[in-house]
Amino acid sequence: MTQSLKDLTPRQIVTELDQYIIGQNDAKRNVAIALRNRWRRMNSAADMQREITPNNILMIGATGVGKTEIARRLAKIADAPFIKVEASKFTEVGYVGRDVESMVRDLVEQAVTMVRTAKKESVQVQAQQLVEDAILDILIPPVKPTNGHVGFESGKNDPDAELNERTRERFREKIRSGEMDDRKIEIDVQQNSMPNIGVMGGAIDDLSMMNLQEMIGGMMPKKGKKRKVTIAEARKIMLEDEAAKLIDMDEVKEEAIRKAEDAGIIFIDEIDKVASSRSGNGGGPDVSREGVQRDLLPIVEGSAVTTKHGIIHTDHILFIAAGAFHVAKPSDLIPELQGRFPIRVELQSLSEDDFYQILKEPKNALTKQYVAMLAAENVELSFQDDALRELARIAFEVNEEVENIGARRLQTVLSHLMNDFMFDIPDVIGANAHVVVTKELVAEKLNGLVKNRDFSQYIL
Repeated sequence: MTQSLKDLTPRQIVTELDQYIIGQNDAKRNVAIALRNRWRRMNSAADMQREITPNNILMIGATGVGKTEIARRLAKIADAPFIKVEASKFTEVGYVGRDVESMVRDLVEQAVTMVRTAKKESVQVQAQQLVEDAILDILIPPVKPTNGHVGFESGKNDPDAELNERTRERFREKIRSGEMDDRKIEIDVQQNSMPNIGVMGGAIDDLSMMNLQEMIGGMMPKKGKKRKVTIAEARKIMLEDEAAKLIDMDEVKEEAIRKAEDAGIIFIDEIDKVASSRSGNGGGPDVSREGVQRDLLPIVEGSAVTTKHGIIHTDHILFIAAGAFHVAKPSDLIPELQGRFPIRVELQSLSEDDFYQILKEPKNALTKQYVAMLAAENVELSFQDDALRELARIAFEVNEEVENIGARRLQTVLSHLMNDFMFDIPDVIGANAHVVVTKELVAEKLNGLVKNRDFSQYIL
């Protein structure tokens, strides 16, 4: 459950992260401090708020040790807009229409979605009432008051109007109880007649394309289409439309910009792939890599980026960069960019005991995911403790002998172990069965693969 940053101390943030991530205490401490510092900045003296800059973090560690998961969970704890980008994507030859500023635009889009979703929830009750009235109007159109008719005053005490109102109330109760969900009604559905846009000539950047599409979309008339759907379907379609009408999108955009500026987190993965050798001759791909770093620099330092929702300043966005740095070193990044990531955290490789803890403890542990999936089939699944230790041993051994892909190896190993069960349920193994995974079962299904090193199909 998302809490206010005021209520989350660094220790509490680490405790929240501990529920999903095993080990990596140094990384957790640093991201917890960075997150708390945001609240400290926003509650500091007004003349200093713009001066306090975030301590961006550089995470160094092999694949699968938890770098991305730490950043993603941090964003969830803070209820902050979060996007992950791969630095290597900006080095691909012919990667038309993408630039480093696109990561900021993506962050704003994420913020708009978050704010709009929250606003929709706040107007849900009002929108449901409007939808209910609209469905009633289709089923039982209201009787117009007999104004000017002798003996009646604006429909007051009009027998037809009173009967109509009583009938509408009875139908309202039936709609609320779901009795009429399968009944079909005809509704109007708005459709955007947006054509596919082809651009002739040179390349066009993301922002220009979005603005062009939005401009042409605004000029094109919206087409109304009659559809015959069940009341249950109509409720979903109309609820979306009514909620959208109740939301002030200008207000949403302003709030989203502020949220992205003050709370946004951008995770730049594979930063080591754009590091260039400082001892080389400076030619070839190194020129491209250094060019990407120089493009990243103003974004990380703080600049104004134009988006279709407005201008966003990146000064207080938290940037978390990560890389394995097997070939390149952090010192191979240009000095200016190094200076913008003052906090460096080295994540440790995972041990066999870490694998065991990962299988057992986190809220989203893979074993718990399989238990939940089989529960949907009314099949009970349980893992004996020594089976978990055997799985951890095998995963660790395969990582040592084939290729170290960190905790992701657990997914491939567990998938191979469980595939037969997942295929046989419910045809062979029926409902109310109890499947127990033992150490012997794990050894039987997986030891042969380890001996033969036949894991090529599972190497990510």
